[in-house]
Amino acid sequence: MPKKKSTKSEAPESPGPPFEELLGRLEGIVGALEDGELGLDESLGRYEEGVKLLRLAQKQLKRAERRVELLSGIDAEGNPITEPLDDQATHEA
Repeated sequence: MPKKKSTKSEAPESPGPPFEELLGRLEGIVGALEDGELGLDESLGRYEEGVKLLRLAQKQLKRAERRVELLSGIDAEGNPITEPLDDQATHEA
């Protein structure tokens, strides 16, 4: 039987599209909704998509914030002193 790979060696969860791409897509959705030319069903669909994109963007911002908080100083040579990011300890289900 094939051996199952250990989850510890797997890469962490993909953060999704780049933050800037998420913002661009959100701006497009907001623009389409503000134009008022979409039907009700399409407007609701775009709104739902926007909420999902917003949640992804918020996750990315929180992750970036945690990374910044882990920066604990600068050594004698001017290099940043960091601590490893433990995403599993703060992962929301």
